[in-house]
Amino acid sequence: MSTSTALLGKAWRATANFRPILILVVAMFIFFTVTQSAFSTDQNLKNMLADSAILWIIAMGMTFVLISGGFDLSVGATAALVGIFMVKVLALGLPGGVVLVLMVLFGALVGALLNGIPIGRLNLSVFVVTLASMIALTGVVELWSGGESSYVTAPVAAMIGVDNVLGFPVPIWIMAAVFLAALYVQHLTFFGRDVYAIGGSPIAAKLAGIRVPRTLMLVYGVMGGCAALAGAIAVGRVGAATPTVDSTIALQAIAAVLLGGTALTGGSGGVGGTALGVLFIAILQNGLSLAGVSSDWQNVVTGVILLLAVLSDRFNFSDLLRRSSEDDGAAGAGGDATGDPATLGAGAGPPAHLNA
Repeated sequence: MSTSTALLGKAWRATANFRPILILVVAMFIFFTVTQSAFSTDQNLKNMLADSAILWIIAMGMTFVLISGGFDLSVGATAALVGIFMVKVLALGLPGGVVLVLMVLFGALVGALLNGIPIGRLNLSVFVVTLASMIALTGVVELWSGGESSYVTAPVAAMIGVDNVLGFPVPIWIMAAVFLAALYVQHLTFFGRDVYAIGGSPIAAKLAGIRVPRTLMLVYGVMGGCAALAGAIAVGRVGAATPTVDSTIALQAIAAVLLGGTALTGGSGGVGGTALGVLFIAILQNGLSLAGVSSDWQNVVTGVILLLAVLSDRFNFSDLLRRSSEDDGAAGAGGDATGDPATLGAGAGPPAHLNA
């Protein structure tokens, strides 16, 4: 067997955890390319990716939250709050780069304090805490904004939302940067390994010496930072900070993460699969829009997809597919068909030493 064939075989086995969504993304892309002449044009594909940047970034943060065994319903409210924060800080005359850094830090602080401390240190219910945070932050957004939208004309807003660099919209470059950063954190940091361990068993992680409360605070801080960056892009793309909270973005992000093979119960998954989950939703919505399907029906389809993703996780369909592919490739893998979770950024589970 040649080296290239062996590498291809290893890469294929590494996709086992998210192979169903990979196949669906390819099939759906081909379907809309054939049925909708405007779908595969350069401009439409760039617009589709740029429009999915907000969901992409939030879903990257949500991946770590779900791997840790939780979820976050407050990300839409956090993004809206940071948009209002952006307006207030820009009014101080600070440089655009400083404003962006302050926005991300502010979002991370909100996530760590409102969600990380109650969940990590007080062991309160994830659902109750993040739902309460969503309601409270929605109220703060209304009060702070006075219920009115604020137009943003600062150059930094246009730069992060609509400007092009090397022929591609800046949001696409931000998507790539966030994805690479998430891959690095997931596979090459102690924090990433600790998140997998906590999702697998918080008690075992604590006995292993992992500081569970601190790690969970960081997880929800990362989620808040991602929501803040997404909020900055949203402001840039519409040219205004609005008090309207997107109540569906959290569920869409959770759907994308689950579609990518991350378990709802935590302990397995990765940002590679999440990227495919976001692409699936983006291609589906874009293709349906080009076909003239109303946004209401698009929401219906997205809701059904979320339900199917949860059912898939509940009945472990992806595990069955992975075991099947492992059996098929066991000989070629030299007796180790589990693959390296770092390959292709899939993240089928935690590093091997955490399973010991």
